Amino acid sequence: MITFHEALKTVKHATRKLEKEHIDISECLNRVLAEDVHSDMAIPPFNKSAMDGYACKKENLNDDLEVLEVIAAGSAPTQKVGEKQCSKIMTGAMVPEGADTVIMVEHTEEVEGNQIRFTKENTKSNICIKGEDIEENEVVLKKGTRLKSQHVSVLAMVGCTNPLVYKKPNVATFATGSELVEPQQKPDTSQIRNVNSWQLQAQLQKMGIEGNYYGIIEDSKEATKKTMEKCLAENDILIISGGVSVGDYDYVPQILKELGFNIWFHTLAVKPGKHTVFAAKNGQYVFAMPGNPVSSFVQFELLGKPLLFRLMGHDYNAPMVRMPIAQAYKRKRTDRLEFIPVRFNANNRVVPIDYHGSAHINAFTFANGIMAVPREVDEFMEGEFVHVRQL
Repeated sequence: MITFHEALKTVKHATRKLEKEHIDISECLNRVLAEDVHSDMAIPPFNKSAMDGYACKKENLNDDLEVLEVIAAGSAPTQKVGEKQCSKIMTGAMVPEGADTVIMVEHTEEVEGNQIRFTKENTKSNICIKGEDIEENEVVLKKGTRLKSQHVSVLAMVGCTNPLVYKKPNVATFATGSELVEPQQKPDTSQIRNVNSWQLQAQLQKMGIEGNYYGIIEDSKEATKKTMEKCLAENDILIISGGVSVGDYDYVPQILKELGFNIWFHTLAVKPGKHTVFAAKNGQYVFAMPGNPVSSFVQFELLGKPLLFRLMGHDYNAPMVRMPIAQAYKRKRTDRLEFIPVRFNANNRVVPIDYHGSAHINAFTFANGIMAVPREVDEFMEGEFVHVRQL
């Protein structure tokens, strides 16, 4: 049995990055950059006006100013601003030569003879200087960045429309269990609906990965091995729900050994998800989780995500917060690190959710975090700070 932190370190250490490919900017959300991205130009590319107003010399603000022209965004100035002169300018337009200040329209009044007058005592320059945001050839996004919507805007700004990224893994999934039926079927006596596969498909989709679902596999060694071999022939990674414990029908660890896989771990000092398997062979990986829905959900969040993101070239670290707990919390057994569902209340405190164990997945419908309860800790006092992994 190993600790969670040892397991996480093992997952990251044992996982290689996939190959690289260029993709269109329209498809890059959640992908991971395989090289630094440089700006092909200065941003702003010229001195531009930060507002609608008049471009002039600051030393002339006490004088009446002659208006030379109107400069629209996207149009270049045609005249240089001289003494006691100005040009009307729109937000985002290029500031004309000779001007060092833009005065707001609201701070001016018209006077006779195509002139304006400044009506305020002082003003800022209101000019965005060329290159003040980004210099030409500056690194704007680093290799290993997982691309979110704000990163896509930066790609567009610097003209990187075909970024080089790591390939997405081909992920196979299936569930083991002769008692399982698909959600559209009403279970007969002794049957239950297959929750884990669809839960896992949703978790993968949230990462930008479309899982290849191979269905429900009956509890037989022959059927399980045949499906595992098919999945591994067609995919980079196989994620299994069920078949990993120590029961008579838990064949996955035995089959992995027969297939020549190195099992990095099988038992974790973690609750839920004690029996979780990670195995590797020749650049392929198997991640197998317990059949209880909460165990499967939590272990994918804890270890499955870092594994997949590592394949995609990203060192994933879950968003964590440290906040006070809203009420006292106690537990009986302290031999394992435990993760329980929690929510945040209006006072920015952590509220543990009533939770009956690893089959109680609907408790997580109210959760926006998972609280970590360390080994050897049996209680938290009200107001004590706790660590929460955000969902």
